Amino acid sequence: MPAFRITPAVADAFPDTLIALVTATGLRGHEPWPHTTAALADLEQQLADGTWHPADETDPRIEAWHTAYRSFGTNPRRIRPSVDALGRRLAKKGSLPRINPAVDSYNAVSVRHGLPAGAFDLAHVTGDVDIRYADGTESFTPLGEPDTVENPKPGEIIYADTTGVLTRHWNHRDAHRTRVTEDSTHVAFVLETLHATRDGDVLKVAAEELQGLLAPHAEQTAVHFLSPVQPRASA
Repeated sequence: MPAFRITPAVADAFPDTLIALVTATGLRGHEPWPHTTAALADLEQQLADGTWHPADETDPRIEAWHTAYRSFGTNPRRIRPSVDALGRRLAKKGSLPRINPAVDSYNAVSVRHGLPAGAFDLAHVTGDVDIRYADGTESFTPLGEPDTVENPKPGEIIYADTTGVLTRHWNHRDAHRTRVTEDSTHVAFVLETLHATRDGDVLKVAAEELQGLLAPHAEQTAVHFLSPVQPRASA
C-alpha cells in the first residue's frame, strides 16, 4: 500500500494544511450509484432555485488557494484550482459533468463544500506519493491528454510518485496515468484545505460525506488525515 506524505518544506510553507485521504477498496464502478446521482441533482436544483451557489474566488476557501498558487508562481486565473474551475463550470452551465460514479461523487462533495478534491487509481501508482516542490525534471501527462508531456516549473507544488507527477499546481488537474475509471477498484481520494483552523470541520464533514457515497459500492473504506503534525498516512 502506498503512503502519502507532506514533505517538510511544504509543511513549513503551509503550516495550517489539512488533507483528508479517503480510500476505497473493492470499488464497484459499473453498478448504479443512486445516492451520487441524487447528490448531483440536488446541487443543480439548488443552483437553479437560487438557494445555493458554488464558492467563487471571493470566498475565503478559494481565495486561499489563489494566494498559494501565486506563492509558487502560478497564475490562478489562468490555471485555476480544481474546485474553482468546477464551481465556475457549474455556475455557467447549471450542471456538473457526469464522468463515472466515483469521479462524480468527489466532484459533488468538492463543489458543495468549496474544497479541492482529486483521486488516484492506486493500481497505477508506483511507490509512495509525496506532496512536494517540483525540481523541474519531473514529467506530467494531463488527464485526457495521453500524448502530452509537461514539465512542472521548479518550485511548483506537486503530488508525485516514483514514476512522475500525479497532479500539477497542487490540485489543478490530475494525471492521465492514475485516472479513475469504472474499472478502478482501489482508489485514494483527497480533499484539501490550507486553513484547518478555519475550515477543518468543513473538511471532516466533506470526507464523511464522500465516504458515505463510496461505502455502499466498496468492500472497505477508510478516512485518514494528513497535516504538518501528522504528515504521513497509508492508502
